[in-house]
Amino acid sequence: MSSSSTESAASTEPAASTESAASTESTYRTVPPSADVVIIGGGVMGTSIAFHLAEAGVTDVVVVERGDLGCGSSGKPIGGVRAQFSDPLNIELGSRSLRAFENFPLRPGADIRLDSVGYLFLLTSDRQAADFEISVRIQNGLDVPTRMISPQEAHRLCPYVSTDGLVAAAYSPTDGHARPGLVVQGYADAAARAGVRFATHTAVTGIDTAGDRVTTVHTDRGPISCSTVVCAAGAWSGRIGDMAGISLPVRPVRRQLAFTEPLAPPVPRIPFTIDFSSSAYFHNSDDGLLFGLADPDQPDGFDTTWTPEWLGLFQDVVRHRAPALADMKTSGGWAGLYEVTPDHNALIGRSGELPNFLYATGFSGHGFLQAPAVGEIVRDLHLDRTPCVDVSPFSADRFQVGAEIRPEAHVV
Repeated sequence: MSSSSTESAASTEPAASTESAASTESTYRTVPPSADVVIIGGGVMGTSIAFHLAEAGVTDVVVVERGDLGCGSSGKPIGGVRAQFSDPLNIELGSRSLRAFENFPLRPGADIRLDSVGYLFLLTSDRQAADFEISVRIQNGLDVPTRMISPQEAHRLCPYVSTDGLVAAAYSPTDGHARPGLVVQGYADAAARAGVRFATHTAVTGIDTAGDRVTTVHTDRGPISCSTVVCAAGAWSGRIGDMAGISLPVRPVRRQLAFTEPLAPPVPRIPFTIDFSSSAYFHNSDDGLLFGLADPDQPDGFDTTWTPEWLGLFQDVVRHRAPALADMKTSGGWAGLYEVTPDHNALIGRSGELPNFLYATGFSGHGFLQAPAVGEIVRDLHLDRTPCVDVSPFSADRFQVGAEIRPEAHVV
């Protein structure tokens, strides 16, 4: 039930070595009978929450994960990190998380292979350019150094880009990408050192409530009585919510990507580049490039089968925007799940029906890049502190009461 990763993730290398992963993964065949906090989901969101709770002294915590830590999208080795969004709340979550990623070697203490290559959005209409100009002003007002640039400068930053039909681009030099598997491992190792327990290969089978409280999380290795439950189960969060009688409107959608064979001469260091009209994106990945594209006709579901013919969709798009990429040989690909909400914004908060049921899910592709900030926020919600960012607009109740949140436009 790992939390969904952000805007790309695939490579031939493993998420974490067996030796490193063993330090934080459960070796017991039954779970502990009780805990202060049970976190459901051992992806980047669950491990970030566990770390931030432990750092604040809340160490009687169990993270329940049905597979290995980071076995979902979180475990794939490259994920985008950015603060380029169209609304202040997402900008703040991204910006605060960027600072945490930069500081990750010191806190919690791990190399996550952060590469601040920047993010480059390619714009092909005057309307897109006007919308992005508004977003850039909002971002600049929150100390994010995004700027609008010309097609020619976009080509200089990313030589693969054709300026034909390009109206403008938006670029932020402080964005980039890191390795989600290393982030999961770093958070989990630090949490484990503080006393957090990890019950991997353990499935949640039910949740008991009494009155307005969750009392027990049932697993296939035994029940855990608890004071607080945190749902960070990514694409599976809707099922967890149903067990508790809580509506978490998250649907799973397959996203596919591919990576090239090693390229010679070596690939230039380029920004994380996105054709905004099509959602096609590409960036450096080890000794080649990684390609991604959201198929608009992809049905909902938990199927993670990679279909090589999907690559044709990407090639059709990039023949116009980055022609050289269309003929590059690929060496495989990967399919994972986005956890999508009706407005493509996250669900973060505390249940109104069950006050000891917290949730952080539905990130619609932005979970990895927002995980550090969200870990802090969930910690503060548990401790009844005022969070660093007001996430009340992301309450799951917004869909029940009909509150309107403009869908986040910068989704890939």
